Amino acid sequence: MAWIASAFKALCLSFLFVSVACRSTNGPKVFNVRRYGAKPDDKTDNVNTFTSIWKSACARSGSSKIYVPNGTFYLGGAVVFEGPCINQIEFIIDGTLLAPSNPGDIKNKTWINFRYINNLLISGAGTLDGQGKESWKLNDCSKNPSCPILAMNMGFAFVNNSRINGITSLNSKMGHFDFFSVHQFNITGVTIKAPGDSPNTDGLKFGFCSNIHISDTHIGTGDDCIAILSGVTDMDISNVKCGPGHGISVGSLGKGKDEKDVNGLTVRDTVFNGTSDGIRIKTWESSISQIVVSHLLYENIQMINVGNPINIDQKYCPYPPCKKKGESHVQIQDLKLTNIYGTSKNKVAVKLKCSKSFPCKNVELVDINLEHKGAKGPSTAVCENVHGSAHGKMVPQHCLNGPW
Repeated sequence: MAWIASAFKALCLSFLFVSVACRSTNGPKVFNVRRYGAKPDDKTDNVNTFTSIWKSACARSGSSKIYVPNGTFYLGGAVVFEGPCINQIEFIIDGTLLAPSNPGDIKNKTWINFRYINNLLISGAGTLDGQGKESWKLNDCSKNPSCPILAMNMGFAFVNNSRINGITSLNSKMGHFDFFSVHQFNITGVTIKAPGDSPNTDGLKFGFCSNIHISDTHIGTGDDCIAILSGVTDMDISNVKCGPGHGISVGSLGKGKDEKDVNGLTVRDTVFNGTSDGIRIKTWESSISQIVVSHLLYENIQMINVGNPINIDQKYCPYPPCKKKGESHVQIQDLKLTNIYGTSKNKVAVKLKCSKSFPCKNVELVDINLEHKGAKGPSTAVCENVHGSAHGKMVPQHCLNGPW
């Protein structure tokens, strides 16, 4: 009987070995960038090493993890991480990725690019350092048609079912994160930092995207904290802290001929602190596109010394004078603002200036309490071509016309 017990034990051990081996084979392969030749010395250009690692991970039949450990890894030009990939990739950034300070070294509109990928996860406690300080003085496109193209820190194009969690973007040359034709994407726990006077450094910028979720994110920058452009649908924003910056903006819209509707935006439980604007919708007065912006909900929003807490501007002109060829053709409708409270830096706390040709309709205000404590007296509201209703506390007194 002893030999039977011994044989059974050997058989069990062999099964255990096979089981462990299978789990090891099927688990994600970890690509530690240092082990594959990347050098965290602030000066060695690691672009080729990173792209080589990406290609290996992307081609694997199993899932992969690309790991950037502590240290500063210089990426001296544009980096393109392109799919489609065979399986899921997790990109973990715990170190710092350092951009060149010279903007001319990045021959692309984006420094770090992800394209044509599904099931991508970017996470970690690391930083994307765009070294934008030397570039901001070159951002004079409003008066210089030959101004240089400045790179955004990170961009996503045709990326689906993916997410970012926890990383920091610092001092981008232009915007921080750009999203184009991205669907089913979650952004959580991200930090974005740039001085309030850094030009055109939008935090999160979206065009032709759907099913986007942004939460628990802190954005302080020199332009829009979040910019929602043409063709964005079904976006949910919650627990965001914005400031400094220009607020959360829908637009600008209407300038291009191929623009699409914006539909289904919720912004809730968010704080604007010291921003030029809070809730903002901006469309060009002489617009080409005839599109609709609809089903927008803003609730439980705190304003702390905000220049224009609520601002619908359908005569948008960032660099006057602008050529005027008629009213905006962008229709704004089905907009609800509820429990918007705090302080306005300016006396006019609520601006609802809509198009004469396409008046705003079905605008609902519920419990608005925006105070102004300056020498010019209490807060006021200004309305043009807007129809809707108001309920609950109203500070300032609303100026809406009746239902459309």
